Amino acid sequence: MTLRIRNFLQKMPHLNNPVLIEGLPGIGNVGKVAVDFMIDRMKAKKVLEIYSHSFPHSVFVNEDNLVELPTVEIFYKRRKGKNDLLFLAGDIQPLDEAASYEFTHKVLDIFSEMKGREIITIGGIGLQDIPENPKLYCTGTSKKMIDRYRKGEKIKKNLFGVVGPIVGVTGLLIGLAKEKNIDGVCLLAETYGHPLYLGVKGSKEVLKVLNSKLKLNLDINSINKEIEEIEEELSKRTKDISEIMKPKKKDHTNYIG
Repeated sequence: MTLRIRNFLQKMPHLNNPVLIEGLPGIGNVGKVAVDFMIDRMKAKKVLEIYSHSFPHSVFVNEDNLVELPTVEIFYKRRKGKNDLLFLAGDIQPLDEAASYEFTHKVLDIFSEMKGREIITIGGIGLQDIPENPKLYCTGTSKKMIDRYRKGEKIKKNLFGVVGPIVGVTGLLIGLAKEKNIDGVCLLAETYGHPLYLGVKGSKEVLKVLNSKLKLNLDINSINKEIEEIEEELSKRTKDISEIMKPKKKDHTNYIG
């Protein structure tokens, strides 16, 4: 695999014990919605872009009708008197297992160079139906980390048996971080397990916890408003998806491409 890194600054910023928060596309895009929201509301600055031959062999067309290669980006936010933040965001993930490992190792190398000691990854637990009140679960590199994030929050105690393997960068970042003695937790929210569904309600539950634990000072009312707007835009799509997913008569077959 070939990784190319584009630095947006002349030198890497000096950060105060940064916490890395990952939110790449996955089940319900729970992590992506949450991290993109934080980047936007906290006005985080881009520090790196990562390109890879293991990313999808395609380009995106932007608002200016120009093509863009798929990338993963790292943003940072300085906070006076608090842990600074790093955000790992993007529209794609590596396509195969070997590429995911190599990509994750590179991210951890960058994070270690910036003296980071804690990682938070965000993912979704796919259900067959859309959850009205998504439950939130937590796993991590140690019981101490899990207890720290569960304390005072509406996070279910037992994840074992609820999910299988946590795949992709969301899982690997926590697993490989443990090998490097970096603390980490993974927050998983229930969502609808369809690739076209955007799990904004699950993202909201994650944001509530991060807002409390990291003292982000995010306006929860604005989060509610944004989620309502997103849900309004997606209501018709969700209805169409639900219709497609309904069982059909035996002489009819439906496929989702």
